[in-house]
Amino acid sequence: MAKIGKGTIATLAGCALLAGVIGWRVVDGEAGADAGDAPESAGISVPPTLDDLAARAEADADNPQSWQELAVNLFLANRFAEAADAYERAVALDPETATLWSSLGEARVMASEDDPMPDAAEQAFRRALELDPTDPRARYFLAVARDLTGDHEGAIRDWLALLADTPPSAPWENDLVRTIQQVGAINEIDVTDRIAEAAGTRDLLPQGLVNAQPGPSPEQMAAASSMPPGEQQAMAEGMVARLAARIDAEGGSVEEWIMLMRSYNQLGRTGDARRAKAAAIAAHPDAREQIEGMAATLGID
Repeated sequence: MAKIGKGTIATLAGCALLAGVIGWRVVDGEAGADAGDAPESAGISVPPTLDDLAARAEADADNPQSWQELAVNLFLANRFAEAADAYERAVALDPETATLWSSLGEARVMASEDDPMPDAAEQAFRRALELDPTDPRARYFLAVARDLTGDHEGAIRDWLALLADTPPSAPWENDLVRTIQQVGAINEIDVTDRIAEAAGTRDLLPQGLVNAQPGPSPEQMAAASSMPPGEQQAMAEGMVARLAARIDAEGGSVEEWIMLMRSYNQLGRTGDARRAKAAAIAAHPDAREQIEGMAATLGID
């Protein structure tokens, strides 16, 4: 029975352009302060070195966000086993956050040299779904696990269900569709009409939504799009983690809270988006109507 290979397994995790996740102008200023003298011509903030992040995590050992940031950057450097170790530290400190579990599962998958879906990885994905049944990374990889058992039709059904729940133009949409098409072609399963049907069930987001947020220049977009997909996703998640950590440490404006909520939603981290909404309202009760209005526009209940 034909099965998808590891290159295809990795597709969903590596498909987020930074511009689609978080506004550049706010994050560039914060990240640039950590990174030192980043080359301005690159248009992309250079993160701290791995040694810096490891030292920061050890110095702030009770902060799961510090371990998450280290894990994201280790993953970016293809140091998957070390990334898994860092995610394990994060989930030990914050065991109720689904995205940490699904990230841990992905790192375990990528760290495995022989088994394309280690039991420990599958357990992490299942724990993520217990905490947040909408977690897109966990849903994707558990469909991969189903495909690896030979249940190609079941895997395709699961991926199509994920596609039906995926906001149009979400960072992983094209790669998800490509995965469905590839598995269908390999196993002689016709998926064309089924993809159209799943995609057609979704409500379109207002076209002005993304344009209302700070965005990159064409040069920045070109630089980001030239990065390997895994680097795009890891960089995006690192930027979001830094914004969350800064808001947690220093407080955030209404606009920053909305940006965090929107960024989580764009990454498919629905549970975190809901929590950000609640925290934003608690921090800025006078802006409740504005925050709830943006949440409603994003489809966050």
